Amino acid sequence: MDYPEILRLKENLIFDSHAHLDSKRFDDFREELIENMFQNGVGGIVTCGCDVESSKKALSIAENHEFIYAAVGYHPCDVDEEVKLDVIEELAHNKKCVAIGEIGLDYYWEKENAEQQKVVFEELLSLAKRLALPVIVHDREAHADTLEILKKHKPKGILHCYSGSVEMAEEIIKLGMYIGVGGVITFKNARKLPDVVRAIPDDKLLLETDCPYLAPEPFRGKLCHSGMITLTAEKIAEIRNTSRDEILKISFENAKKIFGI
Repeated sequence: MDYPEILRLKENLIFDSHAHLDSKRFDDFREELIENMFQNGVGGIVTCGCDVESSKKALSIAENHEFIYAAVGYHPCDVDEEVKLDVIEELAHNKKCVAIGEIGLDYYWEKENAEQQKVVFEELLSLAKRLALPVIVHDREAHADTLEILKKHKPKGILHCYSGSVEMAEEIIKLGMYIGVGGVITFKNARKLPDVVRAIPDDKLLLETDCPYLAPEPFRGKLCHSGMITLTAEKIAEIRNTSRDEILKISFENAKKIFGI
């Protein structure tokens, strides 16, 4: 196997609320990896689209695996003149689609088209509301604009891979949204995130990987997969003075609730 060993659990307690199983990095062993994850503790995954092609692939993967679900949308770094919102809407009617995502704003990689990002973000938020689906929101170095738009639309959903302040997290939670926490919490340079993790109520906490990216320590820099969520849960449990399995159970129940599973 070319991926790190599966971290085994006796029960299927892991729900990965944000993955990218369509990534080419999984092409040589995707089915083997999915089967091993299911056998060793992963009970749910939402694999997210970033454009039409990846959204279609996410749905295809979800249709072939009972415990995998899909989100469809446009990542802000994939917003261009060819955005096909009508196709995303059509894909969103698939029974395995549980969210509109990954959507949002990214001023780290793509600040030059910030205005277009905001237009598409708001259009996708409106689509999600029309279809009564939650959203999975990407926010990188765009905290103020992201929060302003979310306050305007008041969607149900998740702010994934959270990187903002405690104060912003509190505002997101007031909107009724969830906070997604991944492997970054295990990094030594995760300065603000431990305080955020302490502030998140049990009923608003979700675990995620963003795999194949952001593998937790001690696998940082290597290929990430959903089985590694146990390491993220262990770190969060340490911060919140509870057990790993309790964090896993809380996240699992929250994922089922927000995604309507």
